[in-house]
Amino acid sequence: MVAYIFAALAVTAAGTMAWFYVYDRWIQRDHAVRRNFPIYGRFRYIMENLGEYFRQYWFTADWEERPFNRLTRAWVYRSAKGVSNYVAFGSEVNAQESGHVFFLHSPFPVNDDEAEPYTGKWIGRGIVGQPYKPSSFFHISGMSYGALSSAAVTALSHGAKMAGVWLDTGEGGLSPYHLSGGCDIVFQIGTAKYGVRDRDGNLDEERLRAVVALPQVKMVCIKLSQGAKPGRGGILPGSKVTGEIAKIRLIEPGKASISPSRHREVTDIPSLVALINRVRKIADKPVGIKMALGDERFIDELFSYLKTRKEEAPDYIQLDGAEGGTGAAPAPLADYVGRSIVQALPIVAEKCRRYELRDRIRLVASGKLLTPDKVAWAICMGADYVVSARGFMFSLGCIQAMKCNTGHCPTGVTSNDPRFMRGLDPTRKAVRVANYARAVQHDVEAIAHACGCKSVRDLKAHHVRVHGLAPQL
Repeated sequence: MVAYIFAALAVTAAGTMAWFYVYDRWIQRDHAVRRNFPIYGRFRYIMENLGEYFRQYWFTADWEERPFNRLTRAWVYRSAKGVSNYVAFGSEVNAQESGHVFFLHSPFPVNDDEAEPYTGKWIGRGIVGQPYKPSSFFHISGMSYGALSSAAVTALSHGAKMAGVWLDTGEGGLSPYHLSGGCDIVFQIGTAKYGVRDRDGNLDEERLRAVVALPQVKMVCIKLSQGAKPGRGGILPGSKVTGEIAKIRLIEPGKASISPSRHREVTDIPSLVALINRVRKIADKPVGIKMALGDERFIDELFSYLKTRKEEAPDYIQLDGAEGGTGAAPAPLADYVGRSIVQALPIVAEKCRRYELRDRIRLVASGKLLTPDKVAWAICMGADYVVSARGFMFSLGCIQAMKCNTGHCPTGVTSNDPRFMRGLDPTRKAVRVANYARAVQHDVEAIAHACGCKSVRDLKAHHVRVHGLAPQL
């Protein structure tokens, strides 16, 4: 019996190989390698597809991977699991590499019993009836339900509540999963107005009023642009637009959803300020804008316009660097358009001071700021708050498979396919989300204390240097 089975398998294999040979050699015309080298040529494509995974684990050094190297990811993984991040023997970081961030420690560092707890700054105080004072300096950046799975968003919501940080909904609308954990919510309005739009894609004030009436919603963010795709709207492939997602976003199911490149009603600075104040009048809560910095003359023109209209200014500006992440973006925009947060944040912070708006507008920084050194650097440069998306994705178990736009994320973080999502337990992952947030908070405090600051809020530009760049004093 066994012999017959092996014989049948051998015949099947031989027949399959013969068919591949005939097909590759004489039928298909798309692949020259397979046409010239039937069967054997197929291994080239197999190895090409598997190569990125072999390189990641076997052949690439810990500090060489992109967009995040293994050292960075390992720090987040250990922090999320509550495992010690102490190192032995010496650092693997190249201190002589251009862009290396380092801090100038004090000869008289702060002892633990001398440290002062972090106290946040009010956002919108004196402007709106319900201002907001976050209890942390590190929060969860915008990630939409649809771009992320329901299990992932649920875990983020519960973890945010545990850690006392806010969760930005992203531009995909407010879902039950964002609300499930009871955390503070920042509701984002993208150019497509998902969740608060009418049939024509315009802002529906009644829908917006219903959203901002929720006690969990603490602020509203009007998204102008995103670092990973400045000048281009959000992209959600049709395969990811399920019936539930379509209902939340108020769009057609199964059809790719591509947001406009800008808000239709915003064509200049006065119309932008008008939209901010229109939303703020409805919400009576802080309203900010999210943007990537291009030509800095825009900031001069905006701040010049607002200098005598401070009450009309956005309550905060979230500045996103060109190194920021996304579920899907055209490669030319992701690679070649927009300023890095390393350039943009010092520019905007300095102009905020020059136009005497620093006490009016809070600055929120994002763009690959997911480890304590990057977060502390941003605070030194003038950020009042720092947000991260991919850092929290790593805490959920993301392995940087680069499959976010396919619906086939192997960890279930960016896939709503039950086959993949079943591996992500929201209850357990919520704990890891909270652990990661607390680890960043703890280690940024350690940097501040080493610099002689009793609190993180005391970190300033003179405390940090970036190798290869002139100091921003």
